[in-house]
Amino acid sequence: MKLDSIAKRFRIDKPDKFRLSKHDTAECCGLSIDKDDAKGMLAEGVKRLKGLQEKLYADGRWSVLIVVQAMDAAGKDSLIEHVMSGVNPQGCEVHSFKAPSEEELQHDFLWRVAQRLPSNGRIGIFNRSHYEEVLTVRIHPEHLARQNLPKQSSGKDIWQQRFKDIRAFEQHLARNGTLILKFFLNVSLEEQRKRFLDRIEEPAKRWKFSMGDIAERKLWPKYMDAYEDMIRETSRPEAPWFVVPADNKWFTRLVVAAAIGDAMERLDLAFPKVEGQALKELQQVRKALLAEK
Repeated sequence: MKLDSIAKRFRIDKPDKFRLSKHDTAECCGLSIDKDDAKGMLAEGVKRLKGLQEKLYADGRWSVLIVVQAMDAAGKDSLIEHVMSGVNPQGCEVHSFKAPSEEELQHDFLWRVAQRLPSNGRIGIFNRSHYEEVLTVRIHPEHLARQNLPKQSSGKDIWQQRFKDIRAFEQHLARNGTLILKFFLNVSLEEQRKRFLDRIEEPAKRWKFSMGDIAERKLWPKYMDAYEDMIRETSRPEAPWFVVPADNKWFTRLVVAAAIGDAMERLDLAFPKVEGQALKELQQVRKALLAEK
Protein backbone atom coordinates (compact mmCIF):
# COMPACT_ATOMS: atom_id res chain seq x y z
CA MET A 1 0.00 0.00 0.00
CA LYS A 2 1.22 3.49 -0.80
CA LEU A 3 0.41 4.83 2.65
CA ASP A 4 2.42 2.03 4.26
CA SER A 5 5.52 3.06 2.34
CA ILE A 6 4.89 6.71 3.22
CA ALA A 7 4.60 5.83 6.91
CA LYS A 8 7.93 4.01 6.82
CA ARG A 9 9.62 7.24 5.74
CA PHE A 10 8.92 8.67 9.19
CA ARG A 11 10.28 5.71 11.13
CA ILE A 12 13.60 6.53 12.78
CA ASP A 13 15.84 3.58 11.91
CA LYS A 14 19.16 5.44 12.24
CA PRO A 15 18.74 7.30 15.52
CA ASP A 16 22.41 8.20 15.87
CA LYS A 17 22.01 10.45 12.82
CA PHE A 18 18.64 11.87 13.83
CA ARG A 19 18.18 15.63 13.77
CA LEU A 20 14.74 17.00 14.52
CA SER A 21 15.44 20.19 12.58
CA LYS A 22 15.62 18.17 9.36
CA HIS A 23 12.02 16.99 9.68
CA ASP A 24 9.41 19.20 8.02
CA THR A 25 6.34 19.64 10.22
CA ALA A 26 4.15 20.35 7.16
CA GLU A 27 5.38 17.46 4.98
CA CYS A 28 2.64 15.63 3.04
CA CYS A 29 4.84 13.51 0.74
CA GLY A 30 3.26 14.94 -2.38
CA LEU A 31 -0.28 13.94 -1.42
CA SER A 32 -2.73 16.55 -2.63
CA ILE A 33 -6.26 15.54 -1.71
CA ASP A 34 -9.42 17.23 -0.47
CA LYS A 35 -11.10 16.61 2.88
CA ASP A 36 -13.51 14.03 1.49
CA ASP A 37 -10.68 12.00 -0.04
CA ALA A 38 -8.73 12.19 3.22
CA LYS A 39 -11.76 10.99 5.16
CA GLY A 40 -12.24 8.12 2.72
CA MET A 41 -8.60 7.04 2.98
CA LEU A 42 -8.73 7.21 6.77
CA ALA A 43 -11.93 5.17 6.79
CA GLU A 44 -10.08 2.42 4.92
CA GLY A 45 -7.28 2.57 7.48
CA VAL A 46 -9.77 2.41 10.34
CA LYS A 47 -11.49 -0.59 8.75
CA ARG A 48 -8.13 -2.32 8.40
CA LEU A 49 -7.33 -1.74 12.08
CA LYS A 50 -10.72 -3.06 13.11
CA GLY A 51 -10.05 -6.37 11.37
CA LEU A 52 -6.55 -6.61 12.77
CA GLN A 53 -7.74 -5.88 16.30
CA GLU A 54 -10.24 -8.74 16.04
CA LYS A 55 -7.44 -11.08 14.97
CA LEU A 56 -5.18 -9.77 17.73
CA TYR A 57 -7.80 -10.61 20.34
CA ALA A 58 -8.55 -14.04 18.91
CA ASP A 59 -4.88 -14.92 18.37
CA GLY A 60 -4.04 -14.12 21.98
CA ARG A 61 -0.25 -14.17 21.66
CA TRP A 62 0.49 -10.48 21.22
CA SER A 63 -0.38 -7.13 22.73
CA VAL A 64 0.09 -3.72 21.12
CA LEU A 65 1.39 -0.64 22.93
CA ILE A 66 1.03 2.70 21.14
CA VAL A 67 2.83 5.68 22.67
CA VAL A 68 1.87 9.21 21.59
CA GLN A 69 4.03 12.16 22.60
CA ALA A 70 3.84 15.77 21.45
CA MET A 71 3.78 19.39 22.44
CA ASP A 72 0.45 20.94 23.42
CA ALA A 73 -2.10 21.34 20.58
CA ALA A 74 -0.27 18.90 18.30
CA GLY A 75 -3.45 16.81 18.00
CA LYS A 76 -2.88 13.82 20.28
CA ASP A 77 -6.46 13.51 21.49
CA SER A 78 -8.08 13.92 18.07
CA LEU A 79 -5.57 11.51 16.54
CA ILE A 80 -6.55 8.77 18.98
CA GLU A 81 -10.25 9.56 18.50
CA HIS A 82 -10.14 9.34 14.71
CA VAL A 83 -7.60 6.57 14.11
CA MET A 84 -9.01 4.19 16.73
CA SER A 85 -12.68 5.01 16.05
CA GLY A 86 -13.43 1.58 14.56
CA VAL A 87 -11.68 -0.54 17.17
CA ASN A 88 -13.80 -2.51 19.62
CA PRO A 89 -13.56 -0.55 22.91
CA GLN A 90 -13.50 -3.85 24.81
CA GLY A 91 -10.10 -4.55 23.30
CA CYS A 92 -8.51 -1.12 23.60
CA GLU A 93 -7.65 1.14 26.53
CA VAL A 94 -6.31 4.70 26.53
CA HIS A 95 -4.29 6.00 29.45
CA SER A 96 -3.18 9.60 29.98
CA PHE A 97 -0.24 10.20 32.28
CA LYS A 98 -0.15 13.58 33.95
CA ALA A 99 1.53 14.68 37.18
CA PRO A 100 2.29 11.58 39.29
CA SER A 101 0.29 10.96 42.44
CA GLU A 102 1.83 10.64 45.89
CA GLU A 103 1.58 6.85 45.62
CA GLU A 104 3.29 6.84 42.24
CA LEU A 105 6.10 9.00 43.59
CA GLN A 106 6.85 6.25 46.12
CA HIS A 107 7.86 3.91 43.27
CA ASP A 108 10.39 3.94 40.45
CA PHE A 109 9.52 6.10 37.43
CA LEU A 110 8.40 3.15 35.28
CA TRP A 111 6.07 1.68 37.91
CA ARG A 112 2.95 3.62 37.01
CA VAL A 113 3.10 2.80 33.31
CA ALA A 114 3.83 -0.85 34.05
CA GLN A 115 0.44 -1.00 35.82
CA ARG A 116 -1.30 0.06 32.61
CA LEU A 117 0.35 -2.19 30.03
CA PRO A 118 -2.05 -4.02 27.69
CA SER A 119 -2.61 -7.71 28.25
CA ASN A 120 -2.37 -10.25 25.44
CA GLY A 121 -4.91 -9.65 22.71
CA ARG A 122 -5.40 -6.00 23.57
CA ILE A 123 -4.26 -2.58 22.40
CA GLY A 124 -3.01 -0.04 24.92
CA ILE A 125 -2.55 3.63 24.06
CA PHE A 126 -0.44 5.94 26.19
CA ASN A 127 -1.39 9.59 25.67
CA ARG A 128 1.86 10.90 27.12
CA SER A 129 3.83 8.20 28.86
CA HIS A 130 6.99 7.21 30.71
CA TYR A 131 8.75 9.56 28.31
CA GLU A 132 7.51 12.51 30.34
CA GLU A 133 10.27 11.48 32.74
CA VAL A 134 12.93 12.52 30.21
CA LEU A 135 10.98 15.46 28.83
CA THR A 136 8.90 17.52 31.28
CA VAL A 137 10.91 16.35 34.29
CA ARG A 138 14.13 17.18 32.46
CA ILE A 139 12.92 20.69 31.64
CA HIS A 140 11.53 21.21 35.15
CA PRO A 141 14.09 19.87 37.68
CA GLU A 142 11.73 20.68 40.56
CA HIS A 143 9.67 17.64 39.52
CA LEU A 144 12.73 15.46 39.91
CA ALA A 145 13.28 16.74 43.44
CA ARG A 146 9.83 15.40 44.44
CA GLN A 147 10.92 11.86 43.58
CA ASN A 148 13.25 11.59 46.61
CA LEU A 149 15.94 9.69 44.73
CA PRO A 150 19.16 8.49 46.37
CA LYS A 151 22.28 10.42 45.39
CA GLN A 152 23.64 7.69 43.11
CA SER A 153 20.41 7.84 41.08
CA SER A 154 20.13 11.59 40.74
CA GLY A 155 23.52 12.68 39.47
CA LYS A 156 24.42 14.47 36.25
CA ASP A 157 24.10 11.26 34.22
CA ILE A 158 20.52 10.60 35.35
CA TRP A 159 19.07 11.08 31.87
CA GLN A 160 21.44 8.58 30.32
CA GLN A 161 20.50 6.18 33.12
CA ARG A 162 16.82 6.66 32.36
CA PHE A 163 17.33 6.19 28.63
CA LYS A 164 19.11 2.94 29.41
CA ASP A 165 16.30 1.83 31.74
CA ILE A 166 13.64 2.67 29.14
CA ARG A 167 15.48 0.75 26.43
CA ALA A 168 15.76 -2.30 28.69
CA PHE A 169 12.11 -2.01 29.75
CA GLU A 170 10.86 -1.85 26.16
CA GLN A 171 13.18 -4.62 25.03
CA HIS A 172 11.78 -6.83 27.78
CA LEU A 173 8.22 -6.07 26.67
CA ALA A 174 9.02 -6.77 23.03
CA ARG A 175 10.63 -10.09 23.86
CA ASN A 176 7.49 -11.12 25.69
CA GLY A 177 5.03 -10.35 22.91
CA THR A 178 4.31 -6.62 23.00
CA LEU A 179 4.43 -4.73 19.71
CA ILE A 180 5.62 -1.23 20.60
CA LEU A 181 5.01 1.74 18.29
CA LYS A 182 5.90 5.27 19.37
CA PHE A 183 4.72 8.42 17.63
CA PHE A 184 6.04 11.94 18.09
CA LEU A 185 3.60 14.39 16.52
CA ASN A 186 5.93 17.02 15.15
CA VAL A 187 4.03 20.31 15.13
CA SER A 188 5.59 23.71 14.39
CA LEU A 189 5.67 26.64 16.76
CA GLU A 190 3.58 28.68 14.30
CA GLU A 191 0.93 25.99 13.91
CA GLN A 192 0.70 25.69 17.69
CA ARG A 193 0.11 29.45 17.87
CA LYS A 194 -2.78 29.16 15.38
CA ARG A 195 -4.36 26.29 17.29
CA PHE A 196 -4.08 28.13 20.60
CA LEU A 197 -5.85 31.10 18.99
CA ASP A 198 -8.59 28.77 17.70
CA ARG A 199 -9.11 27.46 21.22
CA ILE A 200 -9.42 30.96 22.62
CA GLU A 201 -11.73 32.24 19.89
CA GLU A 202 -14.14 29.28 19.84
CA PRO A 203 -16.29 28.98 23.01
CA ALA A 204 -16.55 25.20 22.65
CA LYS A 205 -12.77 24.87 22.68
CA ARG A 206 -11.83 27.35 25.41
CA TRP A 207 -11.91 24.69 28.11
CA LYS A 208 -8.91 23.05 26.43
CA PHE A 209 -6.73 26.10 26.92
CA SER A 210 -4.49 26.46 29.95
CA MET A 211 -2.24 29.36 30.90
CA GLY A 212 0.37 26.73 31.61
CA ASP A 213 0.44 25.98 27.87
CA ILE A 214 1.86 29.45 27.24
CA ALA A 215 4.53 28.98 29.91
CA GLU A 216 5.60 25.71 28.26
CA ARG A 217 5.57 27.37 24.83
CA LYS A 218 8.30 29.76 25.99
CA LEU A 219 10.48 26.72 26.63
CA TRP A 220 10.09 25.41 23.06
CA PRO A 221 13.84 25.26 22.20
CA LYS A 222 14.58 23.27 25.36
CA TYR A 223 11.76 20.86 24.60
CA MET A 224 12.96 20.35 21.03
CA ASP A 225 16.43 19.50 22.32
CA ALA A 226 14.93 17.07 24.82
CA TYR A 227 12.77 15.40 22.17
CA GLU A 228 15.72 15.05 19.82
CA ASP A 229 17.81 13.47 22.56
CA MET A 230 14.96 11.18 23.58
CA ILE A 231 14.34 9.89 20.04
CA ARG A 232 18.04 9.46 19.37
CA GLU A 233 18.52 7.44 22.54
CA THR A 234 15.37 5.28 22.51
CA SER A 235 14.37 4.56 18.91
CA ARG A 236 15.29 0.92 18.47
CA PRO A 237 14.09 -1.84 16.09
CA GLU A 238 11.95 -3.42 18.82
CA ALA A 239 10.42 -0.05 19.82
CA PRO A 240 10.78 2.49 17.00
CA TRP A 241 9.86 6.15 17.01
CA PHE A 242 7.91 7.65 14.13
CA VAL A 243 8.40 11.41 13.78
CA VAL A 244 5.13 12.34 12.08
CA PRO A 245 4.46 15.78 10.55
CA ALA A 246 1.59 17.28 12.55
CA ASP A 247 0.80 20.64 10.94
CA ASN A 248 -1.83 18.92 8.76
CA LYS A 249 -3.98 16.70 10.93
CA TRP A 250 -5.45 14.72 8.04
CA PHE A 251 -1.95 13.62 6.99
CA THR A 252 -0.89 12.82 10.56
CA ARG A 253 -3.86 10.50 10.99
CA LEU A 254 -3.26 8.71 7.68
CA VAL A 255 0.39 8.09 8.53
CA VAL A 256 -0.28 6.78 12.04
CA ALA A 257 -3.12 4.50 10.88
CA ALA A 258 -0.91 3.10 8.12
CA ALA A 259 2.06 2.57 10.44
CA ILE A 260 -0.04 0.68 13.00
CA GLY A 261 -1.77 -1.41 10.34
CA ASP A 262 1.48 -2.34 8.61
CA ALA A 263 3.18 -3.32 11.87
CA MET A 264 0.22 -5.41 13.06
CA GLU A 265 0.02 -7.25 9.74
CA ARG A 266 3.65 -8.24 10.15
CA LEU A 267 2.72 -10.12 13.34
CA ASP A 268 1.05 -12.73 11.12
CA LEU A 269 -2.03 -12.83 13.32
CA ALA A 270 -4.56 -15.59 12.72
CA PHE A 271 -7.86 -16.80 14.07
CA PRO A 272 -7.44 -20.08 15.99
CA LYS A 273 -8.24 -23.16 13.90
CA VAL A 274 -10.90 -25.57 15.07
CA GLU A 275 -9.78 -29.08 14.10
CA GLY A 276 -10.08 -32.73 15.04
CA GLN A 277 -12.63 -33.73 17.65
CA ALA A 278 -13.65 -30.14 18.32
CA LEU A 279 -14.54 -29.67 14.65
CA LYS A 280 -16.56 -32.89 14.61
CA GLU A 281 -18.51 -31.70 17.62
CA LEU A 282 -19.24 -28.38 15.91
CA GLN A 283 -20.49 -30.18 12.83
CA GLN A 284 -22.81 -32.28 14.99
CA VAL A 285 -24.15 -29.15 16.66
CA ARG A 286 -24.68 -27.59 13.23
CA LYS A 287 -26.72 -30.57 12.08
CA ALA A 288 -28.82 -30.44 15.22
CA LEU A 289 -29.51 -26.73 14.79
CA LEU A 290 -30.46 -27.15 11.16
CA ALA A 291 -32.75 -30.01 12.08
CA GLU A 292 -34.74 -27.70 14.38
CA LYS A 293 -36.34 -26.14 11.29
